[in-house]
Amino acid sequence: MQILDGQTTSQAIKDALKIQVAQLINEGKKVPHLAAVLVGNNGASETYVGAKVKACAEIGFKSTLIRLEDDISENKLLGVIEDLNNNPEVDGILVQLPLPKHISDENVINAISVAKDVDGFHPISIGRLVQGLPSFVPATPHGIMLLLEHYKINTKGMHAVVVGRSNIVGRPMSILLSSNTNPGNCTVTICHSHTRNLKEICLQGDIIVAALGKAEFVTADMVKEGAIIIDVGITPVVDASKKSGFALKGDVKFDEVAPKCSFITPVPKGVGPMTIAALMKNTFKACVENN
Repeated sequence: MQILDGQTTSQAIKDALKIQVAQLINEGKKVPHLAAVLVGNNGASETYVGAKVKACAEIGFKSTLIRLEDDISENKLLGVIEDLNNNPEVDGILVQLPLPKHISDENVINAISVAKDVDGFHPISIGRLVQGLPSFVPATPHGIMLLLEHYKINTKGMHAVVVGRSNIVGRPMSILLSSNTNPGNCTVTICHSHTRNLKEICLQGDIIVAALGKAEFVTADMVKEGAIIIDVGITPVVDASKKSGFALKGDVKFDEVAPKCSFITPVPKGVGPMTIAALMKNTFKACVENN
């Protein structure tokens, strides 16, 4: 069993981007600039956005963090996005989800310029991904593919089981794994809350991507020997032994599943850091393509 170390891999990607940014500066070209919009004061969102801003500083990107009150109207938020769309200094725009219930995620995502859609959530970005055309790939699935590539895992011909069908992870993950690429070229099964015989399907998986948001849902009896396990989940679970009062658990019961695997991502320090690395790569791409 080998750990797929997202933290180390992410650092390697950021180090490479840092060199590329230095080259841009030497050539007198524009440095990538990411604008992050944070609505309200959700603790998890604060943490995620903070990590993204920190990564920008580490690589040498410019970043702008726009904080908005949670009672802001949808129209005012859309106005902020329009201003960012029209700002030539900004290369990438991300609006941290989830948003307050009175604001439509769909309307906000659709309002972001496709050229600055570094989260890869815009319907045009997803449509291009489906057709195998160049596009911004959603950061978490993109990060997972980068991790498989880093460890030189040849997925050709494998049966991949994706548990979860969200537009942010599950669906784009299935598209990437089935694409004519390496990593890729898998036969993919998507499972969800209405899937019958989930355990039996998972047992067929050479790769299992667990992205359903239920702590320790995937157990050892659902995994065949030698499987590759990608754990996307991260759920805080009460743990009195921890200083914070809780522990972060993935969707996979790591201690009992790991011994059966050929490769497995830990939680934390697995998929999470790779998501940020992929976002940074998308932002660099946006800068180079738009300037």
